Amino acid sequence: MIKITLPDNSVREFAEPVNGLEIAKSISNRLAKDVLSISVDGEVWDLSRKIDHDANIKLHTWDDREGKETFWHSSAHLMAEAIEAYFPGTKFGIGPTVDTGFYYDIDLPEGKVLSENDLQKIEQKMLELARQKNDIVRSDISKEDALAMFTDKNDELKQELISELEDGTITLYNQGNFTDLCRGPHLPNTSYIKAIKLTAIAGAYWRGDEKIKCLPVFTVLLSQKQKCLRSTCKCLRKPKSATTVKSVRKCNCLPFLKPLDKACRCGCQKVRNCANSWRIS
Repeated sequence: MIKITLPDNSVREFAEPVNGLEIAKSISNRLAKDVLSISVDGEVWDLSRKIDHDANIKLHTWDDREGKETFWHSSAHLMAEAIEAYFPGTKFGIGPTVDTGFYYDIDLPEGKVLSENDLQKIEQKMLELARQKNDIVRSDISKEDALAMFTDKNDELKQELISELEDGTITLYNQGNFTDLCRGPHLPNTSYIKAIKLTAIAGAYWRGDEKIKCLPVFTVLLSQKQKCLRSTCKCLRKPKSATTVKSVRKCNCLPFLKPLDKACRCGCQKVRNCANSWRIS
């Protein structure tokens, strides 16, 4: 039997390897609906990843930082899939989470340019892909095979990242027609993502190196619920009344909301320092 210890020190036993979603369902259907990721012995995992040993776990929802980061991380991959659909051959750098969502470095094919006019088109493509409910699947890959894969794609950004990783620690994630190098964790499938607002396109030097060309960077605002996203966008567009901020806080849509008195118009090398400034078109 596999013994799973919950945060209250209660223990649930399972005859076979079990994943986070199955554990949540064994507790309540409501929790199974709300859970986004799971910590296993202190490490955040995908809900779909099987646990085959005794472990201490904690389930994460939107109310937890770990839950939000998992949601944002999968949303970054969804945005990359949408961009790749419109601009085949695009190379993707890194797409980490920040306090209010995530950013993503991208390298478009030669001669292609993204503008803020493309934001709504990409938003709609993301929602279309999300509704396909594609499973987000984790797989291990050797360093040799990973380098070969991204060399075939002429993706020097990923080749650089892989060269710094240790063999045996490299994973890919696939959803629909999109596969990328990633350590996770991710949501079980794309249907969890329902409310999206692409807020700005800026620029950043790849890994802060001013000798390398400046790459477009997207910043994105997301929520589990459309009504919460509308409240947050309203709060960002206008001077924040107590009522509007209270509505945003109640939804727990943007718990790290900071004063927003101007658009993020920083230079390329400083864009990451402006992760908490947003422009809503």
